[in-house]
Amino acid sequence: MKYWRGYLTAAIFAAFSWAMMQFGEKYQMLVGMVYPYVTKTFQGVLTQWTSGVDFLVWQTVILVFFVLVIASLILYLVWKGNIIQWLGWVLAVVSIVFCLHTGVYGLNYYSDPITQDLRIEQTDYIRSELEAATVYYRDKAGELAVQLPRDEKGGAVFSDFDKLAEQTGNGFRHLVIEKSFSIFGGDYTPVKKLSPSGKYTAFGITGITVPLTGESAVNPDIPGVALPFTMAREMAHRLCIARQEDAKFAAFLACEANESVEYRYSGYFMAYQACYNALHSVDPVSAEKINEGCAKELTWDLNIYNQFASGKKNDTATRLVDTATDAYHKTSTGSDRPEVMLCDLLVNWHLNQYVVEEEPEVKFDPYDETQVDLTGIVNAKPAAAEG
Repeated sequence: MKYWRGYLTAAIFAAFSWAMMQFGEKYQMLVGMVYPYVTKTFQGVLTQWTSGVDFLVWQTVILVFFVLVIASLILYLVWKGNIIQWLGWVLAVVSIVFCLHTGVYGLNYYSDPITQDLRIEQTDYIRSELEAATVYYRDKAGELAVQLPRDEKGGAVFSDFDKLAEQTGNGFRHLVIEKSFSIFGGDYTPVKKLSPSGKYTAFGITGITVPLTGESAVNPDIPGVALPFTMAREMAHRLCIARQEDAKFAAFLACEANESVEYRYSGYFMAYQACYNALHSVDPVSAEKINEGCAKELTWDLNIYNQFASGKKNDTATRLVDTATDAYHKTSTGSDRPEVMLCDLLVNWHLNQYVVEEEPEVKFDPYDETQVDLTGIVNAKPAAAEG
């Protein structure tokens, strides 16, 4: 029996995790009302604790864990211990960590989608509306692209990592104070750097948020035009906006609301990228035609961004990360339900905020009491009441 205690421990904590996810799925309204605000407070405490050091605490913990795993395996082999027993305790540790993650953060996947918190009407849209949104985000990005200094290759020059990180919270504060979007309230401690950045670049990783330490980190090697948006996305995750596309949309809103030109440009740049890619997948001709209308400065930055995205990644490593990420999201939500694409949120935001529907023309009727005030006129009656 002693050989199976680790497996039993792993099974117990896995059952706890499963029970919490079942509760979250069944009582989504209750989870949405209470859970995000409790976990957001807890995240703030963890963030303040880990912000006291420059390095990533979770990286250190993982390193120590792997050293202990290897050391314990060697000792088991030397002492001729039971490897099955050893493996059971390794699985137990993993199961405990996942259970803790589910308890302190994971149920945010079951809370209300961001569209409900922001009171955005989510509707289906037609291709012409996608085209209109793509043009809108292209033009806004083009207007801001010319306001940034340029290097000798034509690429936009952004502030250094630390300065940009200090400004990330400004957009979220504006959304809370000016727009009354409480979902964006929380701790705005700057994100950290992912290191060694080259390894994360090879795996196609631009940013990571680890709720168990309250740390958000961003790869400093990504192009400057994507850096502010990525910082805002990871901060959104730390503010307990768990769904990937919701966090990306929150990042766009925070960039749009930020006073910094660098942030606003990054937000509109990534919004244009998302809408362009979606349009290109259904109508490449229209997408290319719209892309030809980009300001030259925007075109330069698009080329730099695309070259980095295609040239730095290791395809095999990226596929492994994508597979692991998909498995994590499926496990965390207990569902393989596809997430709403970022472009869907951007198009609906454009329709809700910037497209004004013309009111139908109303024909004047002098006998219609809703159009003419007949008060004080003797024997005045609506036409429908005569006879």
